Amino acid sequence: MGIFSSIKDAIFGKKAVAATPKAQSSAIPLEPTAEAVAPQPAPMEEIDVIAHLEEIDRTDGRNLNWRTSIVDLMKMLGMESSLQERKDLAMELGYTGTLEGSAEMNMWLHKAVMRELAKNGGKVPAELMD
Repeated sequence: MGIFSSIKDAIFGKKAVAATPKAQSSAIPLEPTAEAVAPQPAPMEEIDVIAHLEEIDRTDGRNLNWRTSIVDLMKMLGMESSLQERKDLAMELGYTGTLEGSAEMNMWLHKAVMRELAKNGGKVPAELMD
């Protein structure tokens, strides 16, 4: 499991797990039935990422700057926010700059995480992704 997966799971919880299809009967039906058609996974419900993060922030009590800081976002989610973790996350998400923990890298990481959350069923305001 990657670092982004840990972030996504911390925010989405069990809702991020895709539904698994029921096992098919070993009997072969003579005519096609509705049960013979491969089940389609249910569409994921859109998760309001900001609402979840605001709730975590309220209960956390540290008043972290998670809206712009990848370090604070990771801390608030109970994750390690060391330079090595951020380097690993940057490589996982396709960062092409130098991996020195610069402000540029950290800002890119925060926006990239928000974009990935949106791609994975999260509702994220555009200003947090641009």
